[in-house]
Amino acid sequence: MTPVCPFVKASRPDDGSSRKPGDCPIKHGAEHEGGGRAKKEYSGESATVSPKCPFGYDSQTFKLGPLSCMICQALLFDCSKCVPCSHVYCKVCISRFKDCPLCGADVEKIEADTDLQSVVDRFIDGHARIKRSHVDMDKEEEVGENKKVIYEDVSLERGAFLVQQAMRAFRAQNVESAKSRLGLCAEDIRGRIETVGNTSELCSQLGAVLGMLGDCCRAVGDAGSAVTYFEESVEFLSKLSVADLEITHTLSVSLNKIGDLKYYDGDLEAARSYYMRSLNVRRDAIERHPSVPSQTLDVAVSLAKVADADRSVGNEDAARDRFHEAIKILESLTLKPEEAGLEQRRLSVLEFLKNQLTENV
Repeated sequence: MTPVCPFVKASRPDDGSSRKPGDCPIKHGAEHEGGGRAKKEYSGESATVSPKCPFGYDSQTFKLGPLSCMICQALLFDCSKCVPCSHVYCKVCISRFKDCPLCGADVEKIEADTDLQSVVDRFIDGHARIKRSHVDMDKEEEVGENKKVIYEDVSLERGAFLVQQAMRAFRAQNVESAKSRLGLCAEDIRGRIETVGNTSELCSQLGAVLGMLGDCCRAVGDAGSAVTYFEESVEFLSKLSVADLEITHTLSVSLNKIGDLKYYDGDLEAARSYYMRSLNVRRDAIERHPSVPSQTLDVAVSLAKVADADRSVGNEDAARDRFHEAIKILESLTLKPEEAGLEQRRLSVLEFLKNQLTENV
């Protein structure tokens, strides 16, 4: 299955190529070149102008610029300066080092660099906001200094940029930075929803961002906030077409994550309920797309989760039936040679299921 990312026009955050379809949440916009752009800007024609970042932080490419932390490779967050060398990093990132990663100098102390952080915050606030002019639609006059100028917030391009930065920070365990960028992205998308309504594209984007915020909260042990974000993600994703495989997968994953958190909290009945909802979503998907092997694997995983919950509440017979059903599904699944990754996953899940049966004989 080719992933259909909710930010489908964006490129991979760590990809140096200019425009590739990718599996990472958010990327948009092709560059418009040539002299025709200026003519359209000043003629009053309706035209879309791609943002040009003065620092080169374009959402289509991987970029380390003057406002980046060289440790997590995301934009600086809680900017801190090493003393005496004056190199700057995110506070969380540099706190893990005794020597400056750039020059090797001993870090005697760390000082907040509020001035530079203010620059970063202003840069983020203005990123991907396009300067546009209001002109008389019936005239092709150039815009003078007295013409009214507006700034249009192109939230999707900005969203691509923010999620790109958040993912880098999250991978580097700078969770607060990731949460901050994702929070801004969610705020942008909510604003768009208020303007244009609950479109499929915007709901899918918001659902994905909320799910990432849930992952951030879970990473720092804040289970309550994680559940809140995952539940809101489910709410938005549930409004979308069930025919979209990627949305179906994301929805079922969010449901399973809530189930996991409930399970670890000891609320087994609630965990089983969420696991069942995820299983039902995946069963519906496989009925519509029976030839997609990844969907079959997802169903088997959901069956295993429900079976584990059944066993935990003392319903051993139901658990064994679901384990057997999952094994049967996986044993009948035939994969192509080029699907080696799925085959490895199939064998791993199959081994787990069989172990669950033999361990409780």
